[in-house]
Amino acid sequence: MKIGKYTKLKDNRYSVKIDDITVKLYDDVIVKYELLRTKDIDEKLFKEITEYNDKLEAYYKSLKYITRKLRTEKEIYKYLEKDYDKKTILETIDKLKNMGYLNKEIYLKCYITDQINMHLVGPNKIKKDLVSLGYTEEEIEPLIESIDNDIWFSKIEKLVTKKINSNRNLGNNKLKEKISYDLSNLGFYKWMIEEIIHNSEFKDSSNILEKEYNKIFNKLSKKYDGSELSYQVKIKLFQKGFNSSEIDEFLQNKKNF
Repeated sequence: MKIGKYTKLKDNRYSVKIDDITVKLYDDVIVKYELLRTKDIDEKLFKEITEYNDKLEAYYKSLKYITRKLRTEKEIYKYLEKDYDKKTILETIDKLKNMGYLNKEIYLKCYITDQINMHLVGPNKIKKDLVSLGYTEEEIEPLIESIDNDIWFSKIEKLVTKKINSNRNLGNNKLKEKISYDLSNLGFYKWMIEEIIHNSEFKDSSNILEKEYNKIFNKLSKKYDGSELSYQVKIKLFQKGFNSSEIDEFLQNKKNF
């Protein structure tokens, strides 16, 4: 196979014409195999050259990928698997680890810190996401457990306060249930959520009760009347999270008025 014209490209690569094939080779490859001094190569050497070039390409691509954001081994593997064989990918990952670019402890600490500082998520969500990135619970758990509980309590308290202040249509019972559900989905520990909810001050819901009553009454009065209407309205208000005593008191006041 005859080596023909070299054309300089970006990223330390050359476009090289070999017989009727054009390949893009890194200058490291050209130097290693002394291609500038060689005019002919055989099929075996050509295969060796291209395989070595693929390994370099996978390594340099991975480095560029890592510089944008810290990555896990699993992310690197997934990033490379569409273009390279398993052997090349595993050798690339080993090289990155040996060079200090893939450090589990550093990644875990940085990831957890970023999640705490930049996102409203709890420990369970962070653990779940890290497991999906290829880490084991044994690797994750000690770092999560080392975080002061006050950090999680503070996040939960802010979220609970925000949800209380933004509530427009739920009774306090339903609001508490919804807050607990939403914060559990965000990955916070249930016992922490319950403690903050228990110690939080919930607003008087009489204005919301009246507003919801008017909406429900106007809708159901087209379908029911008399005692059945009263019963259906009470059921709907109960489902909205208002307790029986406040519903009964409201309806009695409404009747007296």
